[in-house]
Amino acid sequence: MKFSEFPYQRPDYEKLMEQISELTQKFRNASCAKEQLAVMKELEQLRIQTATQETICNIRYTVNTKDEFYHKEHEYNESMSPVLQEKLQEFNKVLFASPFRKELEEEYGTLLFKNIEIDLKSFAPELIPLIQEENKLVQQYETLCASAQIEFDGKICNLSQLIPYQQNPDRAVRKAAMQAYGNFFDEHQEECDEIYDKLVKNRTEQAHKLGLPSYVELAFLLRRRNCYEPEDIANFRRQVVEDIVPINNEIKRNQAKRIGISDFKLYDNTYYFADGNPLPHGTPDELMEAGRKMYTEMSPETADFIKLMFDHDLFDVLSKEGKAMGGYCTGLPQYHMPFIFANWNGTAGDVDVLTHEAGHAFADYLADKYIEHIDLRDPTMEVCESHSMSMEFLTAPWHHLFFKEDTAKYELFHAESAMTFIPYGCQVDHFQESVYRHPEWTPAQRNEEWNRLEKLYRPYLDNTEVNFYNRGAGWQRQLHIYEWPFYHIDYSLAQMISLQFWTLSMHDHKAAWEKYLSFAKMGGTKTFVEILKASDLQSPLENGGLKSTVADVKHWLDENQI
Repeated sequence: MKFSEFPYQRPDYEKLMEQISELTQKFRNASCAKEQLAVMKELEQLRIQTATQETICNIRYTVNTKDEFYHKEHEYNESMSPVLQEKLQEFNKVLFASPFRKELEEEYGTLLFKNIEIDLKSFAPELIPLIQEENKLVQQYETLCASAQIEFDGKICNLSQLIPYQQNPDRAVRKAAMQAYGNFFDEHQEECDEIYDKLVKNRTEQAHKLGLPSYVELAFLLRRRNCYEPEDIANFRRQVVEDIVPINNEIKRNQAKRIGISDFKLYDNTYYFADGNPLPHGTPDELMEAGRKMYTEMSPETADFIKLMFDHDLFDVLSKEGKAMGGYCTGLPQYHMPFIFANWNGTAGDVDVLTHEAGHAFADYLADKYIEHIDLRDPTMEVCESHSMSMEFLTAPWHHLFFKEDTAKYELFHAESAMTFIPYGCQVDHFQESVYRHPEWTPAQRNEEWNRLEKLYRPYLDNTEVNFYNRGAGWQRQLHIYEWPFYHIDYSLAQMISLQFWTLSMHDHKAAWEKYLSFAKMGGTKTFVEILKASDLQSPLENGGLKSTVADVKHWLDENQI
């Protein structure tokens, strides 16, 4: 059965909550661990069924935000999400206090209870109206960005479709495309500012209702950061400024030389070679077939995985009018299948998205296959992003299928992009920490802070000729800041892990792949730090945790300049 044939039925939340209440009482009255484990299994099945229907709805809404049916269904499901969360928290409270805790831990491990403890600290019933409002505000932002219809080059483009023009060999075209992109946000400046202002105040109120000083602390809980503290993140950001930013300045100097300019501007930032960026060769169908070949050859596990994806049409990758921005992978647990969403636009990013989101999907596939309990399948997001970003590099032996004679250019482009991304992720994280520590800030003050941090993390950027970026509002194009606050640092941490897998693969690809398989099969059974230790990988959170990897990458970059 193809994904398009998967049936959707709105979850009966009223009935579901009655069932959860009954199971909570049944769990409370159980006379032994065996009976409680049976109840947990029953609840797991209910959650799987509900999550699957919600996910089908979300996919179909993001594929076409103009679909009125799924727009309304998505809105309704989002409004019910915190109500359902309340019921599940009631169960978790009873689970956490179980007199048979020791026996339950023998089955599920201790991490489940650690995560429940974190979850209990991050939610209270009085937050429900605020969370519902938060979800509506996020949907407003999504819908606004998806509505973009920008006249450019005789065409009507959405935001994703403007990106290829920002990589055009003609500098004037790059500048014009960057200005057109920014103009959309300038035209909707008041709306973007208003949505974000409401989100900041809403999230701050949530934190205060929980007795927390700011949303910074609440976000840490919501992201289930269970093995490190905010100070560790600040220390990581400090090391990035010290160890990576100077290398990135050199990367950009080399880039400027390659494209033959002396005045490096914002609109030159994503243009890497004088004769043009490496582009994937072939139609979208041909690229998908190259992806099928790549994963079929890579390993028996990936061969089975990619067959599943194609057999059930678990992709939607082409950019089109009304489609939500970005890319993601999500799971359909009832069907034991992942799904990949993307916005291809004809750039090298199409291949990055294919390998990145397939990394998520493959890890989801492995977790479903090897980990029995759904609560132990999903790790925290820095682990998830390590799955995806590492896959981007571990697919290197097959990149020629997509780039042909431009493969060497792509490898350099990809490595340089990986390095320059790390400080950007830190900038986004640092910006959000500043904003949520100062919820009273005006839009102008937020923009001022973004510009200040830009000089710290990306000092090579000259934004002066594009108003949207020059006024410090460039952060508004980053949907994670609106939708998934404090998520971006997970990408930066994960990128450091991906670079370790890459440097290992240069010496022994088979060993790197086996290590990756073992890494991914752990799912959410261990914390990020525990998984790194079990995999013999360097933690980027430790002092000096970046230096050796960064030195290896720097050596490769020096040896492979074009």
